[in-house]
Amino acid sequence: MRVALAQFDVEAAAVDANVERAITAIEDAADRGADLVCLPELFNVGFFAFDSYQREAEPLDGPTLTSIREAGVEAGVAVLAGSVVEDLAETDSGPADEGLANTSVLFDETGDRLLTYRKHHLFGYESAEAQLLTPGEAVPTAEIGGFTAAVTTCYDLRFPELYRELVEDGVDLLLVPSAWPYPRVEHWKLLPQARAVENLAYVAAVNGSGDFEDAALLGRSAVYDPWGTQIASTGDHPDVVYVDLDPDRVAAVREDFPALEDRRR
Repeated sequence: MRVALAQFDVEAAAVDANVERAITAIEDAADRGADLVCLPELFNVGFFAFDSYQREAEPLDGPTLTSIREAGVEAGVAVLAGSVVEDLAETDSGPADEGLANTSVLFDETGDRLLTYRKHHLFGYESAEAQLLTPGEAVPTAEIGGFTAAVTTCYDLRFPELYRELVEDGVDLLLVPSAWPYPRVEHWKLLPQARAVENLAYVAAVNGSGDFEDAALLGRSAVYDPWGTQIASTGDHPDVVYVDLDPDRVAAVREDFPALEDRRR
């Protein structure tokens, strides 16, 4: 399965322009043979545009996700729309009857919704994210391209127990849309690699780029194989990372180095 990580500049609260960038990335990636295109965290509104969260919140069939779904169908590719601010009052199956969530949706190439993931770990340190959003509860998986895939989001990378739960559910591909800022470059380089090593799984971490009033996204989208080797990456400017992933590779590594079988509970 050829995966494309679409790293582009995300402008604060510039929803129309950001969605247009995402659609262009989907179309271009499809032209280059991608089977799955992954978008960054809060790619439409911008993670640090906290004042816009309530105004730009939408249901799962809202304008952003509808546009992304239709672009994927038109291009014939699966898309990880990762993520938007979801209006939970418009959702029947969310973690609360009202409020907002940081929600990623994985669509297949026909537009069917394969999974919906709401970010579990909201950034602490009295951040606006933790004050404005409701954490998710479900940790769904989906079959795509021969993989059992799951989605986690940005800050989730700091909590390895979530990933071990997913591996126990058979996951061998972890997709991580993010809005990781400077100056924590070393953390961004370390944590996805660590999650790949300890779970013997592919990790594809797509980050945004661009400046906000009080922060800047560091880009550096990357893919790690089940040994934790970085097999594709980019810098801090807009770019698309392409990588061909082989589901048999995960099985081979786990057979060669069966560390998961040595766990004690």
